[in-house]
Amino acid sequence: MKLSVLLQAAMGACALLISVSPAFAAEGAPAAAPVAAQKAAKPDLAKGEASYTAVCAACHGADGNSAVPAQPKLASQHPEYLVKQLREFKAGTRKNPIMQGFAAALSEDDMRNISWWLVSKAPKNGFAKDKELVAVGEKIYRGGIAERQVPACASCHSPNGAGLPAQYPRLGGQHADYTASQLTAFRDGVRANNAVMAGVSARLNDREIKALGDYIAGLR
Repeated sequence: MKLSVLLQAAMGACALLISVSPAFAAEGAPAAAPVAAQKAAKPDLAKGEASYTAVCAACHGADGNSAVPAQPKLASQHPEYLVKQLREFKAGTRKNPIMQGFAAALSEDDMRNISWWLVSKAPKNGFAKDKELVAVGEKIYRGGIAERQVPACASCHSPNGAGLPAQYPRLGGQHADYTASQLTAFRDGVRANNAVMAGVSARLNDREIKALGDYIAGLR
């Protein structure tokens, strides 16, 4: 009799534990594995165009093809690169008072919408101006400068300047003045949001920087 009573008591205790287990799990047991994070919403190109027209077009052109040599062409630039730059302007990691002001007003969705709209725009070709400089720029772009450990630009940005999506920006056809200004900014520590480019630019002189800008302007 006693054994039978003990068995019944044990079975009752098990049933009680089962009935309260959800509450126990919520309070004391390890939480269930988190649900996978939702993927970011697909960029809204219509909103991207509207935001770009309102905020960016005055400097960078209606279709992303800036006509001002000091302002970069953005058409067909890799969207991941553009989003990264906008985030860094907003955070102050990349210094530019004008761009910091504009980026501060953009949300993450705004940045993505604008960037993916721009990649849908066809870039306008640029052109080189100085034959002598072009020869110097081509030599550096394609072969680097071995004695100063300057790598070939083409190794990251591709032989035609198309870059590599999500990793290296498109350079081909960019204004020579803008490219030269950015290389100088990297070299002089004014632009500090890419350690690799700062290291490469530190080994270039003014003439080489100008030559690269001119050669890159003619890439396509």
